[in-house]
Amino acid sequence: MTIYFDMDGTIANLYGVENWLDDLINENTRPYDEAKPMLNFSVLARQIHKMQKNGINFGIISWLSKKGSEEYNTAVTESKLKWLKKHLPSVIWNEIHIVSYGTPKSTVANDRNGFLFDDEMNNRVEWGENSFGVENILATLRAI
Repeated sequence: MTIYFDMDGTIANLYGVENWLDDLINENTRPYDEAKPMLNFSVLARQIHKMQKNGINFGIISWLSKKGSEEYNTAVTESKLKWLKKHLPSVIWNEIHIVSYGTPKSTVANDRNGFLFDDEMNNRVEWGENSFGVENILATLRAI
């Protein structure tokens, strides 16, 4: 079983960065670099480690900017990978998929029967019953 996290608006507070939309339109990676964690990452990392010891895999499925150039998409991918290493350095991800905006997340997941945490309702609907919003991520993980 694999548990997937979206990044922007789910574990990374991209939308809380001042002028985030202007920066994305102007192909500036600053919001991806400066986004704060949306939950206690010390607790999240411990929970991930515990679950990985019990055979559960963890992955990231995150979209690129809506209208980014190829160069900007490369820079965004690098920013997202650096962000994960900075904020969750002890977590070894089983999968990381940073894909074009709008890509159905179920099409890139190695474990289509896994679980998805995502702030966007359309992504949860597309994924199906094993999807969750951003409310109570830690409590939900403990219940899985």
